[in-house]
This record gives sequence, structure tokens and C-alpha cells, in this order.
Amino acid sequence: MKFFVDTAEIDQIKELNDLGMVDGVTTNPSLILKSGRDILEVTKEICSIVSGPVSAEVVALKADDMIAEGRKLAAIAPNIAVKVPLTWDGLKACKVLTGEGMMVNVTLCFSANQALLAAKAGATFISPFIGRLDDINIDGLDLIADIRTIYDNYGFETQILAASIRSANHMSECAKIGADVATAPAAVIKAMANHVLTDKGLEGFMKDWAKTGQKII
Repeated sequence: MKFFVDTAEIDQIKELNDLGMVDGVTTNPSLILKSGRDILEVTKEICSIVSGPVSAEVVALKADDMIAEGRKLAAIAPNIAVKVPLTWDGLKACKVLTGEGMMVNVTLCFSANQALLAAKAGATFISPFIGRLDDINIDGLDLIADIRTIYDNYGFETQILAASIRSANHMSECAKIGADVATAPAAVIKAMANHVLTDKGLEGFMKDWAKTGQKII
């Protein structure tokens, strides 16, 4: 499973990228606001760091305006994936932009029907939101499984990009289901390394090592 980091913070991207833990980046208007930077400027910098897809989201609501914004965003760098919402206008924009050879990430997906429409519109990525479904007492992981079944049934090439990831457990469950990609905040990706038994074992080793009175360097 590929890891995308869901952030517009350059330091977080660089740290994970240096470790080989980043296959791409996703951004959205909220993350751009949090970064405090110009969308075109920060997106260009991200694209210079990461070789994989970098999702940059349109903010228009009408198809023609989405297409115009998508073209401008795609001109930033060859690895831009234009992010459009899963609305009827978003699907229209997806079809046009994909037809022009651009990568398109269709976001805010909350049902298998929506994912099926996005695949038929030629989406490169579909972004089902796990955490937001969990928030309303619907198991978001079930949606990932449903989309995987549908796409496999018919050979759709659209990649499942699991989004709204809230925990390390979400990451491993998405990998078991067969999501192609999971995008998560840097803190969630780093938390995957944590385990209480690792901490306990390391503490024991350190105590025993101290008793030896030895040094390696």
C-alpha cells in the first residue's frame, strides 16, 4: 500500500520523504489555510520534494470553473493530481481533465455508488473518507471493502485512496482490505511505529545494559 501524507507542512513532508515513507501528498483548502502560505507557491515546493502524485484541490463548484482551475493547478508540475469533489459537476470536470491526460483525485466520497461513478468518469484516485463516516456511526472501513469488491469485479483502474485516516489501526486495516493508497497526517504515520511492548522491551534492555558498565562508542 502506498503512503500519502495529508499535509501542506514542508518540514513534515521532508522528514517522511527522507525515510522513504512518502509516495505522494494530499492537500486541501483547510490544510492550505493551516500552512498560511499561497496555494500555488506551497504546492510547487511540495512537488519539488516528492516525486509521486501531489493532490491540489479546486475550489470552484461549477464544472467549467473546476476545469479552468484544474488546468492551472496541473501546470504547476507534472506530478499534480487535480482534486475535485464528488458532485455531478466534479464528475464532469474529472472526465474532461482525465481526457486531457491529467491525474484526477475525486474526493469526499461516502458511498460505493459514488465510487462507481468516479471510476466510470475516469478518476485516477477515489478518496473515501473513513473517519467522517465513523463519526456518524457508519464503519468507514466497510466502504473501503465495498469499493475494492466493485472495482475488482469490473477491472476498474481507479486507485482507492483511503482518506480521513484517524489512527494507525485505520492504516493496517486499509492495507488488509487492499486499499491502493492511504493518506494520513504525519503524526498517524509516525504512530505506526509505536507499540507498548516495544517500549517495555527497550526499557528492559537499557536497564540491563547500564548494569554491564560497558560502552559501544
